[in-house]
Amino acid sequence: MEKIIIIALFGLAWGSFLNVVIYRVPLRLSLLHPPSTCPSCKKRIKFYDNIPAVSYLLLRGQCRHCGQRIPFSYFLVELLTPAVFLVLYGKYALSAHFFAACLFSSALIALGLIDYYHKLLPDRITFPGTILGLAYSFFRPDLTFFKAVIGAAVGAGFLLFIYGAYYLLRKKEGLGMGDVTMMLLVGVFLGWQKTLLTLILASFTGALVGVALMLIKKKDMQYSLPYGTFLAPAAWIALVWGDRIISAYLGLMPGR
Repeated sequence: MEKIIIIALFGLAWGSFLNVVIYRVPLRLSLLHPPSTCPSCKKRIKFYDNIPAVSYLLLRGQCRHCGQRIPFSYFLVELLTPAVFLVLYGKYALSAHFFAACLFSSALIALGLIDYYHKLLPDRITFPGTILGLAYSFFRPDLTFFKAVIGAAVGAGFLLFIYGAYYLLRKKEGLGMGDVTMMLLVGVFLGWQKTLLTLILASFTGALVGVALMLIKKKDMQYSLPYGTFLAPAAWIALVWGDRIISAYLGLMPGR
């Protein structure tokens, strides 16, 4: 129970840091300076107004100084992060892979939200994450360096093919190169099978949302959806339940 409490508290604090990453990285701001300030009035946020999740509720989602609404995503990230960490702890216990999976999941949360708000997947997250994933593959019992490279090639290569084919047919970009670099990160950490599962889940969910937007909000076929926002949860599902999903699918195939 003590470990669960510690992980939950750390997750809350880490979620607060991820909100800094999500806000500042797209703007190319320092993650360390200045200290936490209101984006609207630029007043420094006091420590008692910066308690993860709690302060949002106490302030009713508003800045104490100017009354500007604080995006609900701040509160969501601060709750989601410890929940994700606790699920990973239940799966991997307090192992090296638990800490690696937490870092990978943190990158997914940040990338998913940044793409949602800015339609951008920063290289400042995807490239260092890919390098760390490759380095970690030398110490993993479940995924060799070669398999990590294959996973990256499958994920990025598939989207790169789609990118090129769409451009040749329509003479414009169908998706951003940020999606390709994000799949490098996903591929080196998950391997090729779970990477394919990620692409399938994200594409299926994206298609459903796209159809819903066309029906409800009258969007046309040219409306651009932030694909990274779908890739992020899909990759996390593949991380946690990918083996079960793949095994269940293979079990449905004739002759098995």
